[in-house]
Amino acid sequence: YPSGGHGFGIKTDFAYHSDMLNDLSHWLQHLPSPKPGAVRVACIGNSITDGDGLDMRDLTAYPAQMQQFLGNDYMVKNFGVSGCTVLNKGDRPYMNEEAWHDALCFRPDVAIIKLGTNDSKSWNWTHKAEFAANLQTMVDSLKALPSKPKIILATPVPALTENFGINDSIIVKGIVPVINKVARKNHLRVLDMHTLFTRSAELMQADGIHPNQKGAIRMAQIIGEAIRKL
Repeated sequence: YPSGGHGFGIKTDFAYHSDMLNDLSHWLQHLPSPKPGAVRVACIGNSITDGDGLDMRDLTAYPAQMQQFLGNDYMVKNFGVSGCTVLNKGDRPYMNEEAWHDALCFRPDVAIIKLGTNDSKSWNWTHKAEFAANLQTMVDSLKALPSKPKIILATPVPALTENFGINDSIIVKGIVPVINKVARKNHLRVLDMHTLFTRSAELMQADGIHPNQKGAIRMAQIIGEAIRKL
């Protein structure tokens, strides 16, 4: 506008007040948004879900990429929290986080649980005997929701390094088998992201733990295709 300044949008005597409101309304009306009644998808996870290390993670993390992949028949929400564990005795239990409460309040139709990477740290995995029970608690909480969500358990993607104390051997030999066991017990779909994601440095950031933008797109495609088949 030819003139104006901070807060001028609320000044009714501003010469371009009506123009500003019309432009704002037009912009809002044309923003992409899910359709009424869209399938609500909750992405529950750690920093990999949150998009740690990605520029503009709100647009580039795998849940945002999956929103684009699935389209406006779906409403995808990111409930990832960096450093979180399934284990309630881990160094940052997911179920103690506000994001867990928010994910339940979201009343999802589909819930993706992609946790376990941080549980592989030696100081967390000392409590491995409780991993299955803690994961079962998450599953039971989701099952109890009025929305009766379809639950997908996703295994961790490969860890190419032992950065941050993360141990790929524990993921493969300890965590993945327990996730599969809980899935069988509850008749849930499992996505073996450790295999499907492909063990490639081209999909990972320099730390070897977090997917880069290309990797986030790959995750969105794998998980998105599974959701479409539900």
